Amino acid sequence: MKLRNVAIIAHVDHGKTTLVDRLLQQSGTFRENQRVAERAMDSNDLERERGITILAKATSIVWKDTRINIVDTPGHADFGGEVERILNMVDGAIVLVDAAEGPLPQTKFVVSKALKIGLKPIVAINKVDRPDGRPDVVASEVFDLFAALDATEEQLDFPVLYGSAKEGWMAPALEGPKESMAPLLDLVLKHVPEPKIEHGPFRMLGTILESNPYLGRIVTGRITSGSLAPNQPAKVLDRNGKIVETGRISKVLAFRGLERQPIDEAVAGDIVSVAGLPEATVAHTICAPEVSEPLPAQPIDPPTLSMTFRVNDSPLAGTEGDKVTSRMIRDRLLREAEGNVALKVTESTEKDSMEVAGRGELQLGILIETMRREGYELSVSRPKVLFQRDEATGEIREPIEEVVIDVDEQFSGVVVQKMSERKSELIEMRPSGGGRTRLVFYAPTRGLIGYQGELLTDTRGTAIMNRLFHEYAPYKGEVQGRRTGVLISTDAGEAVAYALWNLEDRGPMMIEPGWKVYMGMIVGEHTRENDLEVNVLKGKKLTNIRTTSKDEAVRLTPPIRMTLEKALAYIQDDELVEVTPKSIRLRKKLLDPNERKKEERRKVSEGV
Repeated sequence: MKLRNVAIIAHVDHGKTTLVDRLLQQSGTFRENQRVAERAMDSNDLERERGITILAKATSIVWKDTRINIVDTPGHADFGGEVERILNMVDGAIVLVDAAEGPLPQTKFVVSKALKIGLKPIVAINKVDRPDGRPDVVASEVFDLFAALDATEEQLDFPVLYGSAKEGWMAPALEGPKESMAPLLDLVLKHVPEPKIEHGPFRMLGTILESNPYLGRIVTGRITSGSLAPNQPAKVLDRNGKIVETGRISKVLAFRGLERQPIDEAVAGDIVSVAGLPEATVAHTICAPEVSEPLPAQPIDPPTLSMTFRVNDSPLAGTEGDKVTSRMIRDRLLREAEGNVALKVTESTEKDSMEVAGRGELQLGILIETMRREGYELSVSRPKVLFQRDEATGEIREPIEEVVIDVDEQFSGVVVQKMSERKSELIEMRPSGGGRTRLVFYAPTRGLIGYQGELLTDTRGTAIMNRLFHEYAPYKGEVQGRRTGVLISTDAGEAVAYALWNLEDRGPMMIEPGWKVYMGMIVGEHTRENDLEVNVLKGKKLTNIRTTSKDEAVRLTPPIRMTLEKALAYIQDDELVEVTPKSIRLRKKLLDPNERKKEERRKVSEGV
């Protein structure tokens, strides 16, 4: 059977996963009466809840006696490590662009990677049914983007389709015909070349890794040369050609619609999953025993943020989760690093803690969220930016990101002011249709930690921020952090409504009556700059005098709800977020007030 391998790449929320749904339906993969969840490719709970793709996944359809392997990729820059590897195993890419938003930073990032490898993309302009859509303008913006990324003449001669994945049609012209996805599938057959097949024994580069409770570790990749059958002996080489392990392939699985089915033989050019090699991972070459040269693997962009994951040592430790020891946390993080090449896990200098470096807050936040759902308890520090030192001049360099903010015109002033306070420089400012302005900044990653929430407050929830790593540049100087102090509990017990009511003028609370608190736990935000220790356990003194006044009915202002991402952005360097399967609490690193005072004196004496 003839083969085509194609990836769908786009910015977040431009409709990649919905497009795959429609292609599966169009090709008759589903039965007439089969119930299929919307966005069928987003298989894990977190992806469904957030409506984003986190892990790249492959599927395959048959169209006009050709099998098309389709890879759905994540749209967030934080998961860019997945996209970079996937482009190596396909021969074509469908670049999906929103008809209203146009090409955004992540589109630019993945398109630049695709063009560098030499792929000739197909451009599909999606969501043309949006009332604020401007498909013609967007088509010329995409052309300008390709030209700016040094595309070759051939790559610039890309075919364009217009359509709406939600409504289930694509067509070469805006007018239609608005019937089906067939024009896109026909274009894939015509425009995407057949897989390049090399001669020689079996070789394949691992690109996606997952674990299965029955089959163990499963590695997915494209077979470069030779063929593969179950029970065949194989060896695994790392990037430098060292042998990692030798063994036998226990199962060869091929993608058939949403299912993976065992097959008796896989041939060069096909994308398959293999089981039976417990040590093989991403960027390793799985090959026949006689091969000695590994396949070249793409280098992955370096991580820009790091966090310390430590054992939860608060007084409430172990009451809500069952995986609490440092050994369990360490093993889980090392297991994650094996499959996720954009993460680096190292031993920290502090005891019982690990240093985890990644691409961004979202990527690290998703890792913590996944761990807490598995029953882990841990405490994490504030994200720190990874600096580099220039060996020639000795100056410190820091990561700079390209930030694109789409905002209503009336709020653009406040956004520019807040971004300049965070040491950003404004690169471009232009109208983007519908009374909105597009602002492009180069901003240090340090200044962006925790800005998302503030931006939504400043713009009444109307702004959309997209960011992407740009380069390392000289250190920009101090960036002002949170301006207010916090309210810290002085004692352990359960919070009392009367005490919280009396403390309301000190600042907004983060806890509710009846919640368990302990000494050193953060219970609210102070209205001033300093931290304040408060007693939230103090009940009302009862006397035998009765009054008719209303003081029995204590009415409290609703507390600030802290989500995981919000908490990570909120804390300072001397604070931690305590994460358990049921709660997210904020606390001081040193719980004892005397210890905190000692630490402050030490810092003053050392002039830190």
